[in-house]
Amino acid sequence: MHILVTNDDGPPSAQSSPYVLPFVQALESKGHTVSVIIPHTQRSWIGKAHIVGQDVQATHYFPPSQTPATHRDNSNSTPPSGSNDEANDHPWVLVNSTPACCAQLASEFFAARGKIDLVISGPNYGRNTSALFALSSGTLGAALEATQCGYRSIALSFAFFDRNNDPAVVSEACTQGVRVCEFLAKEAKWETAQLYSVNVPVLKDVTKRPVRWTRILQNSWAKGACFTELPAGSGVDDADTEEQSLRRQESDVNGGKGGEETPKGQWKHRHFKWAPKFSAVYESVQKGGPGTDGWVIKEGETSVTALKANFMHAEGPEGELKL
Repeated sequence: MHILVTNDDGPPSAQSSPYVLPFVQALESKGHTVSVIIPHTQRSWIGKAHIVGQDVQATHYFPPSQTPATHRDNSNSTPPSGSNDEANDHPWVLVNSTPACCAQLASEFFAARGKIDLVISGPNYGRNTSALFALSSGTLGAALEATQCGYRSIALSFAFFDRNNDPAVVSEACTQGVRVCEFLAKEAKWETAQLYSVNVPVLKDVTKRPVRWTRILQNSWAKGACFTELPAGSGVDDADTEEQSLRRQESDVNGGKGGEETPKGQWKHRHFKWAPKFSAVYESVQKGGPGTDGWVIKEGETSVTALKANFMHAEGPEGELKL
């Protein structure tokens, strides 16, 4: 198959995007033609956003031959065009925009390589289980956009339980991801607006563990919001540093607890920082019980969820609404 890979984590980086390179290599080892178009930097938690009026620029990038765990970390810099290992026969495309933008731009590149048979968005650095994660995910956003552009698409996420990213364990997760994506491409139903969300745990022997059909856990933020008020005179770190802080919280299965609230004065200027409260998600998974994507990942198994790329109306009254 000709498979297009996109993501929301950006180019290979031990800190921010450790999975995309070994996954592409795993696809290529199975004989697939793989084309890659990704954001030029980290773009998590952005959903299916587009930036109106943006001057979108695309550059070419030859990825390193090593896995991200062994090459020099470039998470805070844009790889120069034509850098690294030019033994690769086709460069990746880096775009200074959103994951959804990358999915749309797929039609502008790779035509010489033939029709795109499947779009895989990921593997995301972290799980995308439950509505709270999925509705904000740039990985899901790119897959949704690809579906709306007429492609068969899969959102693939790797649920890590520590940040060691042992190459052998990551390699097995990539093998599992490839196996599941190949199965869905050949055997699954592909109706109008159909796509799939796949979550693979980064665990030893994951290929020997069950793969289960699941439903997305419907949950909500426990306190209604994820903002922490900052003390007067303080600021926030740059986006890359903030994202790495979130990764550290996510590797704690008990979830991050967030910061303490600052006393609120009347009429003063106030400023806040947004960060997901992982504890709320993990607690909802425990309460939700078996059958959901979150529960299956908690059990160390692979989750596959069928989705529709639309806002399906809820069943309710019909006819004229009398006021």
